[in-house]
Amino acid sequence: MKNSIRQIWAVARVAARSNLAYLGEVASRTFFLAVILFIFLKLWQATYRESASAVIGGLSLNQMLWYLTVTEAIYMSAPRLAQQIDEDVRSGALAVRLLKPISYPLYCLSSALGERIVRFLANFATGAAVTFCLVGPFNCSPAAPIMLLVAVLLAFVLDGLGHLIIGLWAFWLEDTSGLLLIYTRLSMILGGMLIPMELFPDWLKSFVFFLPFPYLVWGPAHLFVHSDWLQFAQLVGLQSLYILLLLAVVNLIYGWALERISAHGG
Repeated sequence: MKNSIRQIWAVARVAARSNLAYLGEVASRTFFLAVILFIFLKLWQATYRESASAVIGGLSLNQMLWYLTVTEAIYMSAPRLAQQIDEDVRSGALAVRLLKPISYPLYCLSSALGERIVRFLANFATGAAVTFCLVGPFNCSPAAPIMLLVAVLLAFVLDGLGHLIIGLWAFWLEDTSGLLLIYTRLSMILGGMLIPMELFPDWLKSFVFFLPFPYLVWGPAHLFVHSDWLQFAQLVGLQSLYILLLLAVVNLIYGWALERISAHGG
């Protein structure tokens, strides 16, 4: 167990340092985020004005922009995990990866986490600065940043497992980009990235809450603007449950993949 934790930390640290070396890419992402938030502000200002209401879906305009700051920072921090697995399988680099003392899925997940944490922090810092200039400060509770960090970290693990499952299908499919496109669009729409879950129709909310997507984006962002320890405990519990379920699926698919490699003399 200790060796696994050391391995995860070592891989994540290397990935984080590597991502910091490409400051141009980080800067381009944060600039794009600033533009997106400015557009959202104008759209939601018009929405609030036309509705003649100061609160929509339980959120004021200030809260809505801070909510979107978190959702965009989460969504735009996603690394190319599934695509990397695709490339490893097609190029044969997988053979080298399998020789490492850490299991291939754990290596991929650890690397993605290290890279994503750096991207998220950069995105959130930039988004917070832009949102502060546009709508002013957000009076969150002292515990809100701690809740957000814990929920975001678990969301990254959960999302990373989802990307792992898609990427591992490269052992059978020639290209998994179609599956990845479906997954990312479902995360965007059903995860509440653009529109909070509170504005979904009741029939859709009752269905979506049984899926893992809301706990990737909506859960952490909602917790940040409506900090509550009970909701925090519920969110962490649901995220942990889905992490365990997806871990089982990853182990199952990876076991099949290794059998396929052995069957082909790999």
